[in-house]
Parts: sequence; C-alpha cells; structure tokens
Amino acid sequence: SIIKRQRQELKLLIAELKDRDRELNDMVAVHERHIQAWEDDRQKILTLAERCSLLTSELNERNAVIKSLTKKLKVLETQHNDSKITLENTQQKFKELTQKVTDSSIQCQALEEQNQSLHCSVLELSAKTGQLQAREQELLTKLQLKEQALIETTDQISEVTSKFKTLENTLHAAKLEEFSRTRDQQNLKLTLKDLVVQVNKMKDILSEKMKESSNQQEEISHLKHENGCLRSELLLAVEEAQRKDQLYQFTKSKQARIEKELSSLRQVCVKQQRDLHFLHINLDSSDDSRQ
Repeated sequence: SIIKRQRQELKLLIAELKDRDRELNDMVAVHERHIQAWEDDRQKILTLAERCSLLTSELNERNAVIKSLTKKLKVLETQHNDSKITLENTQQKFKELTQKVTDSSIQCQALEEQNQSLHCSVLELSAKTGQLQAREQELLTKLQLKEQALIETTDQISEVTSKFKTLENTLHAAKLEEFSRTRDQQNLKLTLKDLVVQVNKMKDILSEKMKESSNQQEEISHLKHENGCLRSELLLAVEEAQRKDQLYQFTKSKQARIEKELSSLRQVCVKQQRDLHFLHINLDSSDDSRQ
C-alpha cells in the first residue's frame, strides 16, 4: 500500500512537472516576443538618433549660409551708402554750376547794355558767350549722365531690398525648421523615459525570476532528498527507479531552461544599459550642437 501510494504521488508529481514545463515553454515564448519587440524599439531609436545627427549637420549648414548672406547684405549696404554720398556730391556740384550760369547771365546783360559803346568788346564777349554756352551744354550732358547713374543706383537699391526680403523669408523658414527639430528632440526624450521605465520593469522581472529560481532549487534539493529516501526503501522496484530517473531528468531540464532564461535576461539588461548610455551621449551632443 505504501508503494502504491508513493507511485500515485510520483504520478501526480510528474503530471505537475509536465504542467510546469508547458508553463515555462509559454513563458520562454512570451519572453522571446518581448525581446524581439525590444530589439525593434532599439532599431527605431538608433534610426532616430542618426536622423537627429543629420538634422543637426543640416542646421549648421543653414547657419553658415545665413552668415554668408548677412555678410553680402552688409557689403551691399556699404555700396548703397557710397552711392548715396556720390549722389550728394554730384548735387552739390550741380548747384555750383547753376550759380556759375546765373552769374554768366548777369554778365551778359551788363555787356548788352554796353553794346552801343563797345562794339568790339561785344564781339569778344559774344565769343566768350558762345564758349560759355558750349560749356553749359557740356555741363547739361554731364548732368544727364549723372541722372542716369542715379536711376541705376535706385534700381540697385530696389534689387538689394528685394534680396533682403528674400533673406528674411529664408531666415523665417530656418526658424520654423529649428522649431520642428526641437519638437522632435522632445519626442526623443519622452521615448527615452519610456525605455527607462521598461528597463526598470525588466529588472523587476529579473529579480522575480531569480527568486523563483532559488525556490525551484530548494524544491529540487527537496525532491533529491525524497528521491534518496525512495531509493533506499525501494531498491527492488525497477519501475519506481525508472520513474525517479525520469523525474530527475525533468527537473534537470527545467533548471537548465531557467538558467538559460536568466542568462538571456542578464544579456538583455546589459544591452539596454549600453543603449541607454548611447542615447544619453546622443542627447548631450544634440543639446550642445543646438546651443
């Protein structure tokens, strides 16, 4: 009756071990799916980090273009100021020439009043008047040329103004792009926080697995003790010895699977710590480049 009772207990233990074996297989499958999901998230984070570095380099290039355009704008402003000074000088010279022409007209009137008494002087003064008229015509021609130069300068000023507006639009677009990059960086920070939370959860799961492994090791030692007792009592029962051996093999495979899962969990934790360190470095570098 003792042997039958113990045989029944062994059958129950074997059935329970098979159930636990199935549960462990299900847990391993779930854990593998979690690892695959974590690997996908890791690839996404690496892709986002690479995109962040590309956007940072593009921002630096845009800043260099803006600096060069600002330098060109300063040069054009300097040229505009020089043209303005030249125009003022030309206007001053034109006023002086106008004053000279007025003085010459007054002299001509005085000479006409003396026409009757000084005919010879009038002839000489007429020649001088012709020369003055030629000079006046020459001055008028120069004045027309100066007016054309003034028109060209005005056109250049309008062109510079249009270029300046274009530069303002480009600067506004660059600011909008920088705002979008800042928003992407904030999204990356939120993703990093989620990963930290997941890592903490994985650590908790690892501690629970460690506790479960210690409990199972105690159970294995207890089963080994019972196995020794049964062997001492049932040396002649070959069937009981085979069942005990089968029980021992199940327990050993279960322990091997537990140790394998613990090692895989340790490797996952190490990888996650490396990825977290890499993400912190990328965030620090992106913050420095953005500043």
